[in-house]
Amino acid sequence: MSEFVVGDEDFLLDGRPVRLLSGALHYFRVHEQQWEHRLGMLRAMGLDCVETYVPWNLYEPEPGRYGDVDALGRFLDAVARAGMRAIVRPGPYICAEWENGGLPHWLTGPLGRRVRTDDAEYLAPVDRWFRRLLPQVVERQVTRGGPVILVQVENEYGSYGTDAGYLRHMADLLVECGVEVPLFTSDGPEDHMLTGGSVPGVLATANFGSGAREAFATLRRHQPKGPLMCMEFWCGWFDHWGTEHAGRDAADAAAALREILECGASVNVYMAHGGTSFAGWAGANRSGRLHDGALRPTVTSYDYDAPVDEAGLPTEKFWRFREVLAEYAEGPLPEVPEPPVRIGAPAAGVPDGWAPLAEVLEVLGDEESQSPVPPAFEELGVDRGLVRYRVTVPGPRQPYPLSVTGLRDRAVVYVDGLPAGVLETEDAVLAEPVAGPAVVDLWVESLGRVNYGPRQAEPKGITGGIRHERQFLHGVRARGLRLDAFEAAAVAKVPFGPVGAGAGPGLYRATVEVGSPGDAWLRLPGRTRGFVWVNGFCLGRYWNAGPQESLYVPGPVLTAGANEVWVLELEGGDAAGPVELA
Repeated sequence: MSEFVVGDEDFLLDGRPVRLLSGALHYFRVHEQQWEHRLGMLRAMGLDCVETYVPWNLYEPEPGRYGDVDALGRFLDAVARAGMRAIVRPGPYICAEWENGGLPHWLTGPLGRRVRTDDAEYLAPVDRWFRRLLPQVVERQVTRGGPVILVQVENEYGSYGTDAGYLRHMADLLVECGVEVPLFTSDGPEDHMLTGGSVPGVLATANFGSGAREAFATLRRHQPKGPLMCMEFWCGWFDHWGTEHAGRDAADAAAALREILECGASVNVYMAHGGTSFAGWAGANRSGRLHDGALRPTVTSYDYDAPVDEAGLPTEKFWRFREVLAEYAEGPLPEVPEPPVRIGAPAAGVPDGWAPLAEVLEVLGDEESQSPVPPAFEELGVDRGLVRYRVTVPGPRQPYPLSVTGLRDRAVVYVDGLPAGVLETEDAVLAEPVAGPAVVDLWVESLGRVNYGPRQAEPKGITGGIRHERQFLHGVRARGLRLDAFEAAAVAKVPFGPVGAGAGPGLYRATVEVGSPGDAWLRLPGRTRGFVWVNGFCLGRYWNAGPQESLYVPGPVLTAGANEVWVLELEGGDAAGPVELA
């Protein structure tokens, strides 16, 4: 067994100074059958350590109901087989451009701004979750022959708050659960962030993309002793729907990496390999300097302009980083693994079945509720997906503006069954006035819960009200359609009909014949916005707003022969358009 400790100037492994050359890889954003390859790519780039977050909401969709928590342990075992060390950042908040920053909707819904504080109603489920999760980490610590050498306390808390009691509770909880390796915090290299996010006696690290000398000088003012580490070296960035694609010059990024290492510091490349936010788990941000402006939903791809791209291939940045890291490696670097198998030839299929949204809702939707005012998604138990709000405009009455307050995030509106427009601002007014009597349906979609900043924990759906002129319309019926409901046995019960000229928003079914399966990219020309599944595996959201134009399909998802594709189109488009794999 080994001992890993924080010394006055260095990390010490069995008394020997070590520099950590780490890279971020979120195992939950990579198909499990591809973990070994991606870890091999990180090793070949010159890294000897891998860092990962753990998303709480992925594993506890309802209080006390757990999913595949053991996935973390299997990943850490893969890290050990790859001959690498591991840094674990269990949260409970992780940011990560992930839905709600990893916090469950059933927790943030009722508690709101009380989350991430020393609040008993917040800490009780946190404690319960950590006691369920952390055995996966504890039994794989370096002190017990495993790869785990560091565990993080919360995440970038100094960007959010100043509750020192909460941070102390989280540090103590980790120790109580059996964590023996050193703990650390990570924050931006600014005085107020380091002041708010640090814990006495716990190693503080810094997150930045450039200016290492200045960043470490700031860190040293707060922490005179201890090893220097950039826990998130931002070598690229992520994209939001409807914006320009983000990227960073490879030579510039390599120079910034070299500066970190020249300072004698350890580093964690964020991201070394980004992967994909499958199944609609991509989060969102708020625009503006204080992150309190308009919603900016994050795209499905988490490529991050990383040195290992979304499909696991080396980029120019990979080769530049490899050159830098080779100078600090112990011995020659491993050979670069062979690229993953690609699909043998392009393939395509056209939809052979369609069911309108209302019929899909009848089969796959939750029970309908009725209340005086619109319930939020959190009150309905909906994390990812959409809710149909139905309200009646009494009559007779003359046409008046129909408005929605507190809309989060986007509503496709129908009046008496006919399309009436799309609302996409928090306080929105339908373009055409509505006369009564009339039945109004608002299909409201969450575009991702905020994962960073002061607007985190805000509810989704219609959080205000529906008005006709100045009058609130009461007696709202609401019914959720959750992404988790799209399972093979359930979808088989959907009454698909032929795809005719009148086909619009709804669920489309297509079959794509594949001769030789492998990694592929899926395109849906002519479609507007929605979600897509291949053989029951949800690839995530597509949207013609760009900049993402195709969705990554992991090779293990495809099979030789017939592959069934479901497309949930929410706004309409070319119903007969092909489903393309290439």
